[in-house]
Amino acid sequence: MGITSTVSEGIAEVVMDNPPVNALTVAGWFELADVVTAAGRDPEVRAVVLRAEGRGFNAGVDIKEMQATEGFDALIGANRGCYAAFAAVYDCAVPVVAAVNGFCLGGGIGLVGNADIIVASDDATFGLPEVDRGALGAATHLARLVPQHKMRAMVYTAATVTAQELEHYGSVLRVVPREELRDAAMEVAGSIAAKSGTVIRAAKESLNGIDLWDVKRSYRFEQGFTFELNLSGVSDEARDAFVAKRDTEFTK
Repeated sequence: MGITSTVSEGIAEVVMDNPPVNALTVAGWFELADVVTAAGRDPEVRAVVLRAEGRGFNAGVDIKEMQATEGFDALIGANRGCYAAFAAVYDCAVPVVAAVNGFCLGGGIGLVGNADIIVASDDATFGLPEVDRGALGAATHLARLVPQHKMRAMVYTAATVTAQELEHYGSVLRVVPREELRDAAMEVAGSIAAKSGTVIRAAKESLNGIDLWDVKRSYRFEQGFTFELNLSGVSDEARDAFVAKRDTEFTK
């Protein structure tokens, strides 16, 4: 369990396995960042497949850890850990293919939104429940998956979108049955790994260089509002309600 990485035929396969829902702890986010970065630095690697075991791809931060930690250390750690992991995917020296199964929520959107290519299972759904949790963030990455007005509606309502809808938008390359997901992702990565590693690395750097906006600065801006919401007290109530599995009682 945890974060593992194996390399075969030029492909690094990075796997998240943190039951029950692949919600990562602070340490888990930093570990993921380190593993993805190391994979990109390996001269034998020409593509990375990022996938998960279990019920879903990623459910974001471990809210139970955050609520069980005194003070703001867990909140700051989660924000910094997510920032590091999202940046590691974006800055990875080789293309990252995200293979998404089941749910992809919160931090999961940050990962796939910064990936180069997305392949998804036919049961995959994507969403940002942040507003319901008294937080903000990863709209930067959601905006890379859906049109602007769709993104805004999803942020405000915490609604999800299906893999089939994202395939329609062109942000998901392929939708396949769940049992075929790993093979489909490895096939896409294999077509990249068959190219010159020198050219592929140059292509990744060049594409990042012509990106329309700075995803790291944009995400950091979003995170500032999460801190404000937390200081207002509304975030604690939202997270306590989530952990207790009760309705949130907002007073403001």
